[in-house]
Amino acid sequence: MAVRGSGRGPEGVPGRRVAVAAGPSERTRGELPVIGKQGRVTGTVGPGLVGEVMVRVRGGAEAFLAYAAEPGERIERGTVVVIMEYQPPRTVYVTAAYG
Repeated sequence: MAVRGSGRGPEGVPGRRVAVAAGPSERTRGELPVIGKQGRVTGTVGPGLVGEVMVRVRGGAEAFLAYAAEPGERIERGTVVVIMEYQPPRTVYVTAAYG
């Protein structure tokens, strides 16, 4: 929590300090805990393609742009994947979870 104000009101009159919850600009950015999580491919991932993966984060499911972690790998829709790398704000590198 950040504390705003100098303790003085207008013209140097004693005022009050106000505690304000940190906004997005004051928190660490790009730190979604998605590395190691599983997701499901909703748009084919492969060479020359930008795929899409749905991942459960923050109490819901969110879509991320997805690339294959292994060059040349093709991952079809419906495949369960593991996130190997995350690049803010919405890009992940994935590999198939099973097989």
